[in-house]
Amino acid sequence: MSEHSLVWFRQDLRIQDNPALAAAASAGLPVIALFIFAPEEEAPWSPGGASKWWLHHALSSLADELAVFGVPLVIRRGKSQDVLRALADEYHVSSVFWNRRYEPAIVERDTAIKQRLKQQGVHVQSFNGSLLFEPEQIRNQSGKPFRVFTPFWKHLRSLPVEMPVHVAEDLLIPPVSAAESESLESLGLLPSIHWDKDFYHHWDPSRKGAETALQTFIFDRVGSYKTGRDLPGVEGTSKLSPYLHWGQLGPREVWQAVQQTGAADGAGGYTFLSEIAWREFAYHLLYHFPDTPEQPLNQAYSHFPWQPDGVYLEAWQSGLTGYPIVDAGMRQLWKTGWMHNRVRMIAASFLVKHLLQPWQAGAAWFWDTLVDADLASNTMGWQWTAGCGADAAPYFRIFNPILQGEKFDPDGVYVSTWVPELKKLPARYIHQPWEAPAAVLQQAGIRLGKDYPKPVIAHQAGRERALAALSANKQINLAEQA
Repeated sequence: MSEHSLVWFRQDLRIQDNPALAAAASAGLPVIALFIFAPEEEAPWSPGGASKWWLHHALSSLADELAVFGVPLVIRRGKSQDVLRALADEYHVSSVFWNRRYEPAIVERDTAIKQRLKQQGVHVQSFNGSLLFEPEQIRNQSGKPFRVFTPFWKHLRSLPVEMPVHVAEDLLIPPVSAAESESLESLGLLPSIHWDKDFYHHWDPSRKGAETALQTFIFDRVGSYKTGRDLPGVEGTSKLSPYLHWGQLGPREVWQAVQQTGAADGAGGYTFLSEIAWREFAYHLLYHFPDTPEQPLNQAYSHFPWQPDGVYLEAWQSGLTGYPIVDAGMRQLWKTGWMHNRVRMIAASFLVKHLLQPWQAGAAWFWDTLVDADLASNTMGWQWTAGCGADAAPYFRIFNPILQGEKFDPDGVYVSTWVPELKKLPARYIHQPWEAPAAVLQQAGIRLGKDYPKPVIAHQAGRERALAALSANKQINLAEQA
């Protein structure tokens, strides 16, 4: 049998702007396209339920794209190293290509696999296919990792962003014979209980869906993005995050698309590119501080006096806290696998401040329920909220969920959509229904405590608890230093 090249697809489920696939195509050998499902190698951060739903459809889309060129997508289960070695032997694979990942467990795994394959005499080459720059490329003036976003963003803007990689599709040569493959359905990525039924109304998890979402955002929304992104009641965000996570879009593709339309020169485009840079910053932090998915970056919060409470946590998860903007966000998350970014901050703040639940509990829930669950961004976001990460919001900054709702959802459009039992309330009361007169509640058909819960904790009481916990944490640190 003739020699083959092998491309190991991971979180780069696209053909164009895929450096690993481009290298394989240029090698002039038949190409084996491989995806390995090995969630145990990613524990405890193997894909959650919503993320697996997206992965199923992304793999189906990639298989269809590759089939146009006669290249089947081979799906295997098992230890990645064993799968790669077996295919390398069976198909005389001379070169293996993949695009790098940056999660701590995966970095360690990939390094070991690369060494073993090289010992077999296989050429192995990895590429950057998921970031604008390698985490090692961006350092501060002291040669150390950045811990604050603003100087990170300033430095990133001074560097030239490479163009997306062109894959010469006409050079893709099908394998000599089809390798044995698991069926996509056998991976069991889709839920057996159809909690995902509404996902299909909100997402097209394909490469075509990714391209459509990018074009729609650039031509319809980017101009108003700076202000529109904060208003959950309007379609003001890009919703590109799940496509970026699974690599159906590359960040260089997105960056170039914004630049080519001239949108980068406007306030909306500039703000949006800074959000792409926040994603880069999240990976920068994860790569350089690999313990942060479980441990606070700021060690002063290592013994913070959280008060774990299953009742509080469940009320938050279920969207039954009695704070409409928080509950709307949590219900949107459950129904669609996504939550508006402004509301993510409000909901997260409420959990760790008002309810004093550990940020790790919130991160775990988001990990399982978000279609765009990304270890770097999820970790950075929760540590930011808890005040214990890089460039973090100070812990004493406590969002008032009532004022946040009134400011960013002034007419109650968002709350009415996701908390329909409140939709008949006048806007002046929709963010604090407990303040509505009895006659107004009756006219709206609401019995507080029955049709909609009373607040699980009063705002002022929650704020005072949070500040007391912060004060106690300072005393803990002083005692340790004594």
